[in-house]
Amino acid sequence: MRELAHRPEDVPVVFAERFNSGDAAALAQVYEDAAVLVLQPGAPVAGPELHVANGRLQGLGVPISVRPRHAYRSGGLALLIVDWLIDGVGREGEAVHVEGTATDVARR
Repeated sequence: MRELAHRPEDVPVVFAERFNSGDAAALAQVYEDAAVLVLQPGAPVAGPELHVANGRLQGLGVPISVRPRHAYRSGGLALLIVDWLIDGVGREGEAVHVEGTATDVARR
């Protein structure tokens, strides 16, 4: 498995690889402790709830693909805009289609 990203533009690839590995602990390492995840507008989750939410997405059994659009750096921070897609057939044979655009802040 790839180590954590050293450059902001590598964060989406590392995230996708760890997500697709199915290893929840490896995916959790991509986030810092104070991270916030918003899968539904107005419903941010953090801490253990963030990892539960990612676990539900991983549990669909369909890989995620990412398409980075922008990486803006300023000092030790970077703003990443990334389109993502989970599309395929789930573990139970059901069609799965979840997509969005992530706005990530990465810290060096």
